[in-house]
Amino acid sequence: MAAEGEGIMGSFMARCTRILSGYMGQLVEWPEVVTEGVTLEECRAMLRDALREMISAYRDMGRSIPSQTDLLEPLVVEGHDVRPTV
Repeated sequence: MAAEGEGIMGSFMARCTRILSGYMGQLVEWPEVVTEGVTLEECRAMLRDALREMISAYRDMGRSIPSQTDLLEPLVVEGHDVRPTV
C-alpha cells in the first residue's frame, strides 16, 4: 500500500532570481515557499524540499494547498518607454 501522497505529482511555477549569495527561489502560486541556494541547481533542490515541507505542514494543520489554476504567460509590450532598469 502506498503512503499518502506517494506517486501523486503536481507542478508549481518557480521563479529563480540571481542574488549576491547565489539564487533565491520562490513559487509563484505559493509565495510563502521561498529559499536560497549558491548555485541554480542547489536552489532548485532546496525549493523542491521547501515545497515538500510546506505541503506536509499544511496537511498537518488541515489547510488547503494552493491550487495550480493560474494562467501564466509572457506579455509583450512594445514602445520606447520600455527599457531595463539599472
